[in-house]
Amino acid sequence: MQFLYPVTPPYTIMKSALVLASIVGLLIVSYACTEQSASVDVDPYAAIKARFGTRIDPTNLLNYANQSVPSYITKDNGRANPITNAKATLGRVLFYDKSLSIDNTIACGSCHKQQFAFSDTALASSGVQGGLTSRHSMRLINTRFADEVKFFWDERAATLEAQTTKPIQDHAEMGFSGQNGRPDLNSLINKLNGIDYYKELFQFAYGSPTITEQRLQESLSSFIRSIQSFDSKYDIGRATAPNDGAPFQNFTTQENSGKQLFLQAPQFDATGSRIGGGFGCQGCHRAPEFDIDPNSRNNGVTRALNNVAGPDFFITRSPTLRDVVNATGGSNGPFMHSGVFATLPIAIGHYNIVNAVAGNNNLDPRLRPGGNGQRLNMTPAEQSALVAFLRTLSGRNVYTDERWSNPF
Repeated sequence: MQFLYPVTPPYTIMKSALVLASIVGLLIVSYACTEQSASVDVDPYAAIKARFGTRIDPTNLLNYANQSVPSYITKDNGRANPITNAKATLGRVLFYDKSLSIDNTIACGSCHKQQFAFSDTALASSGVQGGLTSRHSMRLINTRFADEVKFFWDERAATLEAQTTKPIQDHAEMGFSGQNGRPDLNSLINKLNGIDYYKELFQFAYGSPTITEQRLQESLSSFIRSIQSFDSKYDIGRATAPNDGAPFQNFTTQENSGKQLFLQAPQFDATGSRIGGGFGCQGCHRAPEFDIDPNSRNNGVTRALNNVAGPDFFITRSPTLRDVVNATGGSNGPFMHSGVFATLPIAIGHYNIVNAVAGNNNLDPRLRPGGNGQRLNMTPAEQSALVAFLRTLSGRNVYTDERWSNPF
């Protein structure tokens, strides 16, 4: 029988088929292994979970961005840096992390303590290697709800964002000053780059693990602006009142009297002595936020902390009067930038008689009517009423809320 074309022997066909089957089998095994490897999930939050456990859950963040704010609260200095849950969570970790100091002993939360309305009961707060703060630690309550955008007692920071990294770079406070052989802020950034949970947190908040000073500032200020207190006796009364001047139904007679003294402007004679009206506190500490008027000048307290320097005429910033004491009336720390007044009644007493100290050309005009330091002539009953009213501005939740607690 004659073939028109060459015929491949049967054994050759069988051999080729076996080779082809082997190749196909290898491809199938390789594909299956690839699929199996792809199905093994890498946890993007492994380091966060390892360090913080259930205290921080990236898949179920605490609510920072959408907290309830009373309708009568209208001031907001944080619109350029809107709070997000991710940024505020990162800011919370940074706020409490002692790694932000050169010797791992001091965090922002070391000087601004939640149980004291984010202030300190110490006159001067401790810094690194025996250092001390040069002024008393300011309370950090409702910093967002104010017209004033400048920060520090002397307003040397143009924004809260700019303020947040200044203590880190302060030689006495957290130490990354770049002075006298100490590392600078770039050294801190390199340090944080070596901490695994920051890689995950920055990736989570910003979409990349890159750490910059701007991102440190944004996240820290987001956390600080999220700290709010609107569950006070004042807020309960204000919620049903048509305005601040109307009597609050939940107030005592003394508290309503103190509120009127706070809100009403005083009437002075030619010598600066009060002859009628209230105390005019509202002129600088404006309800319902009780934030400081940005145009306020020096309040007559010119003593430096511990008298370690000459007169300080450039203190023009004040925190809100909310939570100036705690819910039971106890002090959240000494008052003023120098901590010169130990209690609220003593601090109020300062405004009863304001002396125009020689050289203090920055004294607020509202405190020197007719060119003379004011004399409010407070009676004991009036002073007690004002104290009673100011105590109504303190909430309860801010002192224990998990959102603002130490996650470490």
